[in-house]
Amino acid sequence: MSNASFGLPVGRGLLYLIVAGAAWGTAGAAASLVYRAGDMGAVTLSFWRCAAGLVLLLAGRLLRPRVRPEAAPEPLGRRTWKAVATGLALAVFQTAYFAAVSATGLAVATVVTLGAGPVLIALGARLALGEHLGRGAAAAVTGALAGLAVLTLGGSGATVRPSGVLLALLSAAGYSLMTLLTRWWGRHGGTDSSGTTVGAFAVTSLCLLPFALAEGLLPHTDHPGRILVLLIYIAAVPTALAYALYFAGAAVVRSATVSVIMLLEPVSAAVLAVALLGEHLTASTVAGTLLMLGSVAGLAAAEAREARAVAAPRPVSDRPQSALR
Repeated sequence: MSNASFGLPVGRGLLYLIVAGAAWGTAGAAASLVYRAGDMGAVTLSFWRCAAGLVLLLAGRLLRPRVRPEAAPEPLGRRTWKAVATGLALAVFQTAYFAAVSATGLAVATVVTLGAGPVLIALGARLALGEHLGRGAAAAVTGALAGLAVLTLGGSGATVRPSGVLLALLSAAGYSLMTLLTRWWGRHGGTDSSGTTVGAFAVTSLCLLPFALAEGLLPHTDHPGRILVLLIYIAAVPTALAYALYFAGAAVVRSATVSVIMLLEPVSAAVLAVALLGEHLTASTVAGTLLMLGSVAGLAAAEAREARAVAAPRPVSDRPQSALR
């Protein structure tokens, strides 16, 4: 189950993505607690999330043991191009999503962004990477999107505004580009996922800095210690850890599968909202969660089976005759 160009087993890549999706879902609950403790804005929170995450990622690279690379390091120009492209896509993904939430509300912004993402990624993977979705995978994607809609919109009085929908589609485009680029690099000569993550966060932090300065870098609060602890958590778990796992897993797993697995984010967010924030457990929450978990599990199992089939040696009778001479 290994990807020859990257060296990471597909099964481990799937596990990385599952952990990353669950970790992303905790960011929303932590952000809600930050907003309750002070007047920090969404863009400023996103900036501190990326900047502090960058510091943690750099510290992790400095502390990890040095391993002699098996292949020659990538040229500086190629590494710079990767960092800029991924960082800009990440900046568009995050900033447009926050703007969509402000314009049309959390429920609609989440459904459009996370719902359009798998569709755009499936089309992009088919056209640019030649990845076939297949009937089973298409059914899993459909089930996951239905679960997302039920989970997010069920029982809510959501208001759809065209400007917010356009911003959410822009966010989905940034997310899709980030996923497809990571998969492309993983298939063509491999990629240093740790270096990609660090470079992307450096570019994203620079992009968000002027907007954060305009909004105000330091919040007014009576609970500075609480905000500091929450920011450290957001930077460490749903940012540095989650994105490092995401970029590693997305390099070896099919793009459509990646997009569906990452829909675990609203599932974990819904669980935390009920468990920690006092929100009520509704029938739509349960139904949407079960639909999405079932789709994710089915698609991950199919991905693992296909990886095993590709890695299994062919029978002697199926090998080319030239190989038998």
